[in-house]
Amino acid sequence: MFRGICFLLLLLPLMYEVQAQGENRVVFLPGTFQNVSISQNETVQAVVSRIPADVAFVTLQFHSQHRNATLSYTRIPTLGLSLTAVDSGLLSALQPGQTSLSLFLFSPDSDTFAATGVILPYSSMDPVPGACNIEFNLDIDPNIYIHYNLYETTIRFAPANLGYGRGETPPACDTSTATNTRWRLQYDIYQYFLPENDLSERSLFSSIQAVADIRDMTENGRRVMTLSSADMSMAVFSSIPGQGVIYSVIVRDPALNTSASYVPVHTYACSFDSTLDGCQTLGKISTKVFFTIIGLAGLFVCFFGHRFFKCELFCMGFSFTAFFFFVLITRTTELDYDIRLALSAMIGVVGGVLLVMSWWRFGSVMLCIVVVGLMLGFLIASTVLFTPLGDLDIFRRSDAVFWVTFCSIMIITPLFFVRWPREGNITSCGFIGAYAVILAVNAYIYTSLSYITLNILKRFLNNNFSTAFSDVPFQIIDYVMITVWVVLGVCGIVLQLYRERSRPFFPPSPYLMWLQERERRKTNVLDPSHHFPPLPNRLLSRVRQLTKRMEPAGEHTPLLL
Repeated sequence: MFRGICFLLLLLPLMYEVQAQGENRVVFLPGTFQNVSISQNETVQAVVSRIPADVAFVTLQFHSQHRNATLSYTRIPTLGLSLTAVDSGLLSALQPGQTSLSLFLFSPDSDTFAATGVILPYSSMDPVPGACNIEFNLDIDPNIYIHYNLYETTIRFAPANLGYGRGETPPACDTSTATNTRWRLQYDIYQYFLPENDLSERSLFSSIQAVADIRDMTENGRRVMTLSSADMSMAVFSSIPGQGVIYSVIVRDPALNTSASYVPVHTYACSFDSTLDGCQTLGKISTKVFFTIIGLAGLFVCFFGHRFFKCELFCMGFSFTAFFFFVLITRTTELDYDIRLALSAMIGVVGGVLLVMSWWRFGSVMLCIVVVGLMLGFLIASTVLFTPLGDLDIFRRSDAVFWVTFCSIMIITPLFFVRWPREGNITSCGFIGAYAVILAVNAYIYTSLSYITLNILKRFLNNNFSTAFSDVPFQIIDYVMITVWVVLGVCGIVLQLYRERSRPFFPPSPYLMWLQERERRKTNVLDPSHHFPPLPNRLLSRVRQLTKRMEPAGEHTPLLL
């Protein structure tokens, strides 16, 4: 008996240590962020204390960078009482006299990761986010659900309800659409961009803390749209792989002038777990090689395109044909990206050669200049619709209006080349060549300027892309790239205009020059070249000389005495 008691006394410290390792208790104060580390097989008990009496409900939200966390009302997670996500949150309606509550946090995976969390309190006058949920698992779901692909990012959320006090019965959700029901609520969709080229956990946590509540999000974020209760509770945005974005929904009650925030959600539109094409290795080697060559060719065209006219025509024909066939191959086949890029490049070479040969054979400068003008028109139209003008409802809701506007700008541009062909050609070389340099830089360092043409490519490849907001961040690197684009373009244009001021507008066609030279030799008998035998005769004579047996040297006739 004595030995058994001693054994139990020895086990008590070990049992206490095991319990301490298995469960961690973290105390939250309303509105104060807490950084929490969650390890394998560990339960973190989130304790909320000192809740004021005027608070009717609270939301507890947790955010990790890319690891799932399970947030539960109970110690053992069950369906309908827990949520597993990277950005997770639970809403707890308080009872009269309640000043504290406990929720539980788990790691569903085998990895240890860090998360940040906060408790946000709301009064009985504030709307209740997700209280009219009929789509997701939780009874009251304040979360935003996000889905992304290469082209678009979609967010969905459950409708909210009017606020109510502690212990009161919630208002009915769908019995009436009168102004005293939840149908008067409005939803503001906000967007906040993280620093560019920064995939660090520290940057995410500081950004989450900067936009977690209503006041911070309205000050730091950008409101992109407002939905009424009659609209679908979803929004679609353009995906920006590698760029961190935080989305938030703030539900407003215009009658009471109150509001509440859903749990913000973030995405990088890429995977941290993929070893082939994840966020850390986003750029494919084939893409980097392709656009590096494009950038070098663009730099040459920017400063020397008009002087070396055949090289310019090849580059323009290559770009035009490669873009067109990349869209065609992607729309009609399921080939791998690298194969599509290689096929487009090979067909682009053929297109460049055909454009050069058309000028070489027919000598039609205007035909070639029209192609160059269409390239500049494409870039101008893409730039115009890349501005906030492209996010107007008339362009987002109607593909016909968008494409008519785009094609009009693209077709009008070459008309100016008819009056000023040399100046137009040099202008195209400067700005198109400089933009090719920007695309080459984007293969190594992300810049939003690449989406000037990438958004158009997405519209070609995705039928539903018109409904997506194509908003992109503009930060320091983007302003630097705009400066580089303008400086390169202006310098290239000025240099070429100065160098070509005393030269002919365009070089003559080699084929036409050859025809003129041949005709001149036929008619001018004083020209020594007129007496040269034709080329086939000269080649045949040369072959005969190579095959004819050489006569030995020496005298074959008798000497005359």
